[in-house]
Amino acid sequence: MKNRNNKYLPLLLGFACAIGVLLGAALDFSSYTSSSFLKPNKKKEKLARLIDYIEYEYVDEVDMDSIVDVTVNGILTDLDPHSVYIPQQEYVNLSASMKGDFVGIGVSFRNINDTIAVIQTIEGGPSERVGIKGGDRILYANGEPLFDSNISEDSITSKLKGEENTRVVLKVYRKGNPELLEFDVKRGRVALKSVDAAYMLSEELGYIKINRFAESTYKEFKESLLQLKKQGATKIALDLRNNPGGYLAEATKIVDEFLPDKKLVLITKNKKGAIEKTYSTKEGDFETGELYVLINENSASASEIIAGALQDNDKGVIIGRRSFGKGLVQREMALGDGSAVRLTIARYYTPTGRSIQRPYNNGSEEYFNDYLNRYKNGELQSADNIQVDDSLKYVTPEGKVVYGGGGIIPDIFIPKDTNFEKQSLNLMLRNGYMDGFIFEVLEKNRDYYNALSYEEFMQREMISDQIINDFRAFMQRENFDVKFSNYRPVLKRYLKAAMAQQLFGSTAFEQILNEEDPAIDKVKELAAGNTSFRK
Repeated sequence: MKNRNNKYLPLLLGFACAIGVLLGAALDFSSYTSSSFLKPNKKKEKLARLIDYIEYEYVDEVDMDSIVDVTVNGILTDLDPHSVYIPQQEYVNLSASMKGDFVGIGVSFRNINDTIAVIQTIEGGPSERVGIKGGDRILYANGEPLFDSNISEDSITSKLKGEENTRVVLKVYRKGNPELLEFDVKRGRVALKSVDAAYMLSEELGYIKINRFAESTYKEFKESLLQLKKQGATKIALDLRNNPGGYLAEATKIVDEFLPDKKLVLITKNKKGAIEKTYSTKEGDFETGELYVLINENSASASEIIAGALQDNDKGVIIGRRSFGKGLVQREMALGDGSAVRLTIARYYTPTGRSIQRPYNNGSEEYFNDYLNRYKNGELQSADNIQVDDSLKYVTPEGKVVYGGGGIIPDIFIPKDTNFEKQSLNLMLRNGYMDGFIFEVLEKNRDYYNALSYEEFMQREMISDQIINDFRAFMQRENFDVKFSNYRPVLKRYLKAAMAQQLFGSTAFEQILNEEDPAIDKVKELAAGNTSFRK
């Protein structure tokens, strides 16, 4: 790729991991409202007085919002890497993403030649119900044009979103129709799914992938689990790779599905030394089935709670690479102006009593550069390079040795493929470059692609050599020179996955990517009894 070099890949991936963990803290959306919490205090008054002096006496005009933000950030930076300030707009967006749904018409779209093109309708959403399809161009909303080159994406979104149960009349151009189509869409709640995929890997082995832990995650997971059981699943692969965390309560409820009654799931300890213990109940629906949990270096927080609880209770097999290493619990507290602070209020411990929090005494920069350190010391390629502290050794009830001090170490290690070209293709897929190209491919023959059944699509080779050549030309127009001569099969699979996403959704996308995944292959071996594993 043009202007790319192998040395930058670890930095890029490490930065992405850091951002994901910040967004995936163990959230508890509550705030302190007691007047006793804000008692008069001379040190607090000192800070308030300084801010007043700057606002009213300083010689030049000062952006006070900026001063306050810098002050708050400075205070939090000295605490720990996961205590952070959340500005107003970011807080609104984060709250919406963690809620699990939003009110709208239920489409994903992109602006093509100043026109709103529907990429796909969201399953079960208002637009799907009235018959809007991928490839449709939304030209008018309640008579107002949406194809003005000066209109912003925020303005477009505001015209499509609105109060629940309100209506918006859309006029849509659909290729092959001589006249505009009109749809009366009743705005409603649209799910932001946290379960990316749920399908059968074999006759007995089901697969569930969770991307974060939001308000709706447990409900989505339970529905997926029961559906897979109906299809014959007696074994489950739970994929938590690249899952940065979220609501702690959602994670503990998922653990409860796999453990028998009265098993210790989680221990939390706050500043005052108060200890809370969470136990499983008798409500679990998968207490006797085989379980495989997939983690990697980007699995953090609530993901680690699940992996640690199961590992310490000798339930299932943990597969992958050492997890991120976050054992701190945060609570979000409103600051009164629409912004909030996410403050660490406790530490959590797995059932054996181990903390998996990595040290952060050398500052946040080094803390979030841990991925780079793992890359350099070879830990991502070999389990022998994982550094453990014998003083943090623990033993599970069945005698398995586990370690605290920085992440969950898997029972079975899967090395990371660090080939630069393959990683570059993966980044292009995950960052949306392939989506834009695939949309153009679909546009050339919408009738054909829309008529394909899921089974037909999965069985056919969908990506021809001509499409590969067209993709390279597309990327050159975007100022990237793609080198993939040794990885054409990989690129074909990625492009087919991007096509599956737009035509059939995220389960199809993940199913195609999993076809040659070493961790998935290992799960299949274990589930089929072709590889032995001793706890």
